Amino acid sequence: MSQQKSVLLIIGGGIAAYKSLELIRLLSKGGVKTRAILTEAGSQFVTPLSVSALTGEKVFGDLFSLTDEAEMGHIELSRSADLVVVAPATADLMAKMANGHANDLASTTLMATDTEVLIAPAMNVRMWDHPATQRNLATLKQDGVRVVGPDEGDMACGEFGPGRLSEPAVIADQIFSYFTQKAGPLAGKSFLVTAGPTHEPIDPVRYIANRSSGKQGYAIAAELSKLGADVTLISGPTRLDAPAGVTRVEVESATDMLLATERALPVDGAVFAAAVADWRVANQADQKIKKQSGGDLPDLALAENPDILATISNHAEKRPSLVVGFAAETQTVIENAQKKLAKKACDWIVANDVSPETGTFGGDQNRVHLISKTGVEDWPLQSKADVAKNLAQRIADHFGE
Repeated sequence: MSQQKSVLLIIGGGIAAYKSLELIRLLSKGGVKTRAILTEAGSQFVTPLSVSALTGEKVFGDLFSLTDEAEMGHIELSRSADLVVVAPATADLMAKMANGHANDLASTTLMATDTEVLIAPAMNVRMWDHPATQRNLATLKQDGVRVVGPDEGDMACGEFGPGRLSEPAVIADQIFSYFTQKAGPLAGKSFLVTAGPTHEPIDPVRYIANRSSGKQGYAIAAELSKLGADVTLISGPTRLDAPAGVTRVEVESATDMLLATERALPVDGAVFAAAVADWRVANQADQKIKKQSGGDLPDLALAENPDILATISNHAEKRPSLVVGFAAETQTVIENAQKKLAKKACDWIVANDVSPETGTFGGDQNRVHLISKTGVEDWPLQSKADVAKNLAQRIADHFGE
């Protein structure tokens, strides 16, 4: 990094606080300056002296210290760094952040900051799985807070499961990647990407869906983020982890996906890679549909789902300047994709053959055609990661023109 970057590190309480010392050391080694806020609970596990010795800076902790307020008020402190990092982020700190509480220096600083925030959660597995913590996590992600971890493993309390603080090297890599992204060709640009299938409920235990692993959409979101974009990934049900630096919003149905997409607007660009189900069950049952004696089959009336790509392409007020759709076809791929381009009013279509013999669904390779109003580009068979990388670069080139 040509210009030294700085981090404001907020150290929460919990046994994992000791890892913050190694994080400071790694950041310093990587040329990142660190200033720290040590919470009262955090000071039970690491001392201000040890933190100060590694940062080379005074450690802040008291909201009402007149000396600190004169030298570095919490408003100024909140804006003094290029990134605010909370590690460990306890359940209490996450609750304060999600609900706007400001009753100590850490929470007040987080409320006052206009700098991006990265949190590294750490807590007991039962606390992590608690519905309140998961609600708070969803709120923070929706607010644009970046999240790394937690990891799964043995706890200091003797339990096993998700809740371990990510290793300092992993957190440091996330911070370095953030600073690298901010210098990329898409820095300052915002994107939304849809990925995965949608599940349209028949009853509480059954659904209809399109086939999709979500791999291509997730890879595109990751590559756009690497080029510096602020990316919101709106994902149907998958088994994939959210890409680093990407804000993921999880949805189930096509209606849910459209609502989440509209909430993400305005953005500079949008890539619609999700395999959205064309139909939903109009007469969705509140209870499980039981088999009937005599072999009578349930009557499932279908209704058309909202057309997300067309809706956003034709948005009167918040249409992104670049809208990219996907066309999964099993025959006359290019012709069908060209018709879709015209019908949906998007800018580009990425078309691919998803016939069973291609292995595209669930596989790691893809052969696509990039279709625009000016022509058709035939791309060779390559990994989905390479498709994503090449598409992200084409998008960057478009915005650089």
